Amino acid sequence: MSMITNDPVQCERAHNVLKDVYDPEIGLNVVDLGLIYQIDFDEAIHSIYVRMTLTTQFCPMGESITDAVKRMLELSFDNTQVKIELVFDPPWNHEMISEEGKEFLNGE
Repeated sequence: MSMITNDPVQCERAHNVLKDVYDPEIGLNVVDLGLIYQIDFDEAIHSIYVRMTLTTQFCPMGESITDAVKRMLELSFDNTQVKIELVFDPPWNHEMISEEGKEFLNGE
Protein backbone atom coordinates (compact mmCIF):
# COMPACT_ATOMS: atom_id res chain seq x y z
CA MET A 1 0.00 0.00 0.00
CA SER A 2 1.43 3.37 -0.94
CA MET A 3 1.33 6.44 1.22
CA ILE A 4 -1.11 9.23 0.36
CA THR A 5 0.15 12.79 0.87
CA ASN A 6 -0.26 16.30 -0.45
CA ASP A 7 3.40 17.16 0.20
CA PRO A 8 5.98 14.45 -0.60
CA VAL A 9 8.91 16.44 0.83
CA GLN A 10 7.26 17.05 4.20
CA CYS A 11 5.93 13.49 4.19
CA GLU A 12 9.46 12.14 3.85
CA ARG A 13 10.47 14.24 6.85
CA ALA A 14 7.47 12.93 8.81
CA HIS A 15 8.33 9.35 7.84
CA ASN A 16 11.84 9.78 9.20
CA VAL A 17 10.42 11.06 12.49
CA LEU A 18 7.83 8.30 12.72
CA LYS A 19 10.45 5.60 12.25
CA ASP A 20 11.18 6.27 15.93
CA VAL A 21 7.65 5.23 16.96
CA TYR A 22 7.48 1.50 17.60
CA ASP A 23 4.72 -0.99 18.18
CA PRO A 24 6.09 -2.32 21.48
CA GLU A 25 4.55 -5.77 21.03
CA ILE A 26 6.06 -6.32 17.58
CA GLY A 27 9.23 -4.24 17.91
CA LEU A 28 8.86 -2.61 14.50
CA ASN A 29 8.21 1.06 13.73
CA VAL A 30 4.81 2.28 12.54
CA VAL A 31 6.12 3.25 9.09
CA ASP A 32 7.64 -0.14 8.28
CA LEU A 33 4.61 -1.88 9.77
CA GLY A 34 2.46 -0.03 7.23
CA LEU A 35 0.24 1.58 9.86
CA ILE A 36 0.42 5.08 8.36
CA TYR A 37 -1.98 5.43 5.43
CA GLN A 38 -1.98 9.19 4.82
CA ILE A 39 -0.18 12.34 5.95
CA ASP A 40 -1.41 15.72 4.70
CA PHE A 41 -0.03 19.14 5.56
CA ASP A 42 -1.90 22.45 5.78
CA GLU A 43 0.70 25.20 6.06
CA ALA A 44 -1.96 27.94 6.27
CA ILE A 45 -3.35 26.67 9.57
CA HIS A 46 -0.21 24.85 10.74
CA SER A 47 -1.75 21.41 10.88
CA ILE A 48 -0.92 17.84 9.96
CA TYR A 49 -3.61 15.25 9.30
CA VAL A 50 -2.64 11.60 9.78
CA ARG A 51 -4.85 8.69 8.80
CA MET A 52 -3.53 5.50 10.31
CA THR A 53 -4.49 2.09 11.58
CA LEU A 54 -3.35 -0.49 14.11
CA THR A 55 -2.56 -4.15 13.58
CA THR A 56 -5.89 -4.96 15.24
CA GLN A 57 -8.88 -2.95 16.48
CA PHE A 58 -8.28 -4.40 19.91
CA CYS A 59 -4.57 -3.54 20.11
CA PRO A 60 -3.84 -3.00 23.82
CA MET A 61 -1.12 -0.48 22.93
CA GLY A 62 -3.25 1.47 20.44
CA GLU A 63 -3.62 4.63 22.49
CA SER A 64 0.07 4.64 23.33
CA ILE A 65 1.02 4.25 19.66
CA THR A 66 -1.31 7.00 18.39
CA ASP A 67 -0.21 9.33 21.20
CA ALA A 68 3.44 8.72 20.27
CA VAL A 69 2.75 9.47 16.59
CA LYS A 70 1.07 12.74 17.53
CA ARG A 71 3.77 13.72 20.02
CA MET A 72 6.67 12.99 17.64
CA LEU A 73 5.13 15.04 14.83
CA GLU A 74 4.32 17.94 17.15
CA LEU A 75 7.91 17.96 18.43
CA SER A 76 9.36 17.84 14.92
CA PHE A 77 7.05 20.34 13.22
CA ASP A 78 7.04 23.47 15.41
CA ASN A 79 3.73 25.20 16.16
CA THR A 80 1.78 22.54 14.32
CA GLN A 81 -1.41 20.85 15.43
CA VAL A 82 -1.64 17.15 14.63
CA LYS A 83 -4.94 15.41 14.05
CA ILE A 84 -4.94 11.60 14.06
CA GLU A 85 -7.78 9.68 12.43
CA LEU A 86 -7.69 6.02 13.41
CA VAL A 87 -9.31 3.84 10.75
CA PHE A 88 -9.74 0.11 10.20
CA ASP A 89 -10.71 0.21 6.55
CA PRO A 90 -8.75 -1.06 4.83
CA PRO A 91 -7.86 -3.52 7.57
CA TRP A 92 -4.16 -3.94 8.26
CA ASN A 93 -2.52 -7.16 7.11
CA HIS A 94 1.01 -8.55 6.91
CA GLU A 95 1.33 -7.56 3.25
CA MET A 96 1.50 -3.91 4.36
CA ILE A 97 4.87 -4.41 6.05
CA SER A 98 7.74 -2.83 4.12
CA GLU A 99 10.56 -4.96 2.72
CA GLU A 100 12.85 -3.54 5.42
CA GLY A 101 10.29 -4.49 8.05
CA LYS A 102 9.99 -8.03 6.70
CA GLU A 103 13.76 -8.42 6.79
CA PHE A 104 13.84 -7.16 10.38
CA LEU A 105 11.06 -9.51 11.49
CA ASN A 106 12.73 -12.46 9.76
CA GLY A 107 15.96 -11.72 11.62
CA GLU A 108 18.04 -11.00 8.55
